[in-house]
Amino acid sequence: MLTIAISFFNVFQDWSGSLIVASLVGAFGSSFLYGYNLSVVNAPAVYIKSFYNETWQRRYGFSMEENTLTLLWSITVSVFAIGGLVGAIIVTPIVKFFGRKRTLLLNNVFAVVAALLMSLSMLAGSFEMLILGRIIMGVDAGISLSALPMYLSEISPKEIRGSLGQVTAIFICIGVFTGQVLGLPEIFGTESRWPYLFGMIIVPSLIQAVILPFLPESPRYLLLEKHDTRRAEKAFQTFLGKEDVSHEVEEVLSESRVQRNTKLVSVLQLLRTQAVRWQVVTVVVTMGCYQLCGLNAIWYYTNSIFSESGINHETIPYVTLSTGAVETVAAVFSGLVIERLGRRPLLIGGFGLMVVFFAVLTTSLTLQDKVHWLPYLSIACILAIIASFCIGPGGIPFVLTGEFFQQSQRPAAFMIAGTVNWLSNFAVGLLFPFIQSGLQTYCFLVFAAICSAGATYLFFVLPETKNKTLNEISQAFAKKNKVSLEINHRPLPPKLSCVASLLPSSERKKGRRWS
Repeated sequence: MLTIAISFFNVFQDWSGSLIVASLVGAFGSSFLYGYNLSVVNAPAVYIKSFYNETWQRRYGFSMEENTLTLLWSITVSVFAIGGLVGAIIVTPIVKFFGRKRTLLLNNVFAVVAALLMSLSMLAGSFEMLILGRIIMGVDAGISLSALPMYLSEISPKEIRGSLGQVTAIFICIGVFTGQVLGLPEIFGTESRWPYLFGMIIVPSLIQAVILPFLPESPRYLLLEKHDTRRAEKAFQTFLGKEDVSHEVEEVLSESRVQRNTKLVSVLQLLRTQAVRWQVVTVVVTMGCYQLCGLNAIWYYTNSIFSESGINHETIPYVTLSTGAVETVAAVFSGLVIERLGRRPLLIGGFGLMVVFFAVLTTSLTLQDKVHWLPYLSIACILAIIASFCIGPGGIPFVLTGEFFQQSQRPAAFMIAGTVNWLSNFAVGLLFPFIQSGLQTYCFLVFAAICSAGATYLFFVLPETKNKTLNEISQAFAKKNKVSLEINHRPLPPKLSCVASLLPSSERKKGRRWS
């Protein structure tokens, strides 16, 4: 307990008030809503399906077939990811034109429109409004899950970059837990009150829209993309809580001098850049495993999973609360220790532990009819899987995406990460009911295999990025990318140094010199 308290103090002692407010408000109106919308469809699923069936019968005069209802419900759940994919694709030009902070602000329009559509769907007798609202809410999430980590990584000193980046993951967990609490039968989890679950989305959006305008834009965005030194200095002073920010400004300006004539890199250009090839591959692997490891299947279909485990139907909503609580505690713990332990052990260890607990869960589900206490072991395994995920894989992929790339490459990198993220999310949401139906108790072995593959790849490829600058991280990947980032000659002008740093090692070995 004392160790946790010391870690808590060490993490937050260097955080200014503005940095704390920016991270909390930014995350509350962004990643919180993503987590909330992952879990909010779980509790009222029975009532929403009933609403679908009643609407269908009223329109066409006969009840919906079971397979049609399952497909329509799967689409309702997974279409959130289609909207997310759209948001991830359009985020690059938006953050370039409007900036990081203003993008988060404007994004609230999508959340408000989605909340109104979904909360009024039953009153209007239109399940299409609920599906459309889920798509629009997905667009909001797709934009925010790229813009928020970008904003947080650019306003934080490298010493606390990992901890600040974990705020995204922590608020996803808090959002999941809040959706579970509000979905209890005593609150909004009833046949008449479930639309209020979707109406509550407006609250975080309005809070963010009111507070965020009083905080500065990303100082790195102001310096490197807007070339506004005066506003950038003020932003640094606000976020760092000190008057003398000359060192920070000069550090970013040195990058600005290199990139002055460099436009934002497109996705295609980034994919063709040899110097970041393995960084891109690593982001794709971590983001793919982030979604395909099985956690979203648990959030989307927690009630059905617990029902298959033999848990009494009346107690399922309360057992489900434990999953959100464990996730939140584990995410907070990860945020406290990430700067001490590093990204690499938390990420690899998290995936490794998930493999173990998925194997135990499969055994428990298979033998539960033979031993009366095995359903409780299933619950324990699900909680352990969630905790393992949140300790590392739950937030670190977003942190790594912000750390691997320079300013001109970052929007394209987040677009790639977001695309992989949302396509994988859609696949899990749409296919898991059919995987569960086909493989029965062995369905979780699919996720165990994905986690095992992800952990193996990261063990051999991922370097530690804790407290490292962009140049140091690039150097760690240089050998794999077959480029040389070391200049052994006299100091070069910044632009020539940049070109030389990207020269393939095979060319440098030929004796080419830069002058």
